[in-house]
Amino acid sequence: MPINFVKKLPIPAEVKKQYPLPEKVIAIKKERDAQIRDVFTGKSDKFLLIIGPCSADDVDAVMEYLHRLAKVQDKVGDRIILIPRIYTGKPRTTGEGYKGLMHQPDPEKKPDVFAGLVAMRRLHAMAIEETGLTAADEMLYPENWRYLDDLLSYVAIGARSVEDQHHRMTVSGMDVPAGMKNPTSGDLAVMLNSVVAAQSAHNFIYRGWDVNTEGNELAHVVLRGATNKHGNSIPNYHYEDLELLLQMYRERDLKNPAAIIDTNHSNSGKQYMEQIRIAREVLYSRQYNAGLHELVKGFMIESYLEDGAQPFGAEPHVYGKSITDPCLGWEKSEKLIYDIYRDC
Repeated sequence: MPINFVKKLPIPAEVKKQYPLPEKVIAIKKERDAQIRDVFTGKSDKFLLIIGPCSADDVDAVMEYLHRLAKVQDKVGDRIILIPRIYTGKPRTTGEGYKGLMHQPDPEKKPDVFAGLVAMRRLHAMAIEETGLTAADEMLYPENWRYLDDLLSYVAIGARSVEDQHHRMTVSGMDVPAGMKNPTSGDLAVMLNSVVAAQSAHNFIYRGWDVNTEGNELAHVVLRGATNKHGNSIPNYHYEDLELLLQMYRERDLKNPAAIIDTNHSNSGKQYMEQIRIAREVLYSRQYNAGLHELVKGFMIESYLEDGAQPFGAEPHVYGKSITDPCLGWEKSEKLIYDIYRDC
């Protein structure tokens, strides 16, 4: 049998009924959504930092990180909106390795998708209730969006998903900003085509339903660098890259032109310390060019409690250290936030 059906999962409405949100969480999300929306529509000049661990692998460590982040948000809130990365699904290039909290709420135990759906919902809700910060997550599987649509303030579409029609059409039915990354090939036209699709109305099959969407005017691009045929990283955050993107945006009839710069992945060659230099370079480009100041709305930064990364299942396990991509540790991250606050 090609596919082994393990068990039927409850639909999102049933999970939401079992795990409802407190009124406090609902109110915080409504306020934060409005603030973030204003950045993308140009009503607010605040800068966005989508920042946090590569993957939310350890609830205690993630929550400690978020509590620290919330204290910094109180100090930089007049210029910066911090959107923590709580990425509960981890895309894998080869399909091997840790696939995120959604698959394994306990990385040391076997996959349990239902337990993972509950765990990711609880984590996002706890984050909002305890810190006042609504988060970003990556939409690895379009079918899972409705398990979290009442919790997320930002959605990322990864480089391997951005060409998929189902991802694009699902984004067209969202009411929060969705960042469409450039594909691993680096093709900016493909990336912008995904924004066109996400901002358009569609009719398609979703979770067994015939659905219509009106389009998401907050869909935008994320530059994450590319990989050439030799497997080498090619950055796309330099001034010339941003100028080209601005020109390509102007050639298309798109609402709310915006770009987020991913400072890690192929832009840094996964050399996590390079994120500091990349952020500084982009901020300089933004200060130098008024068009880029309007276009570049923020950064994605991979950051955790400890510098670097450790192998999945490593012994001894280092608390607050990534088990996927390497991240900036807390001290460097905090300093970088304040540097960005000064220069943005």
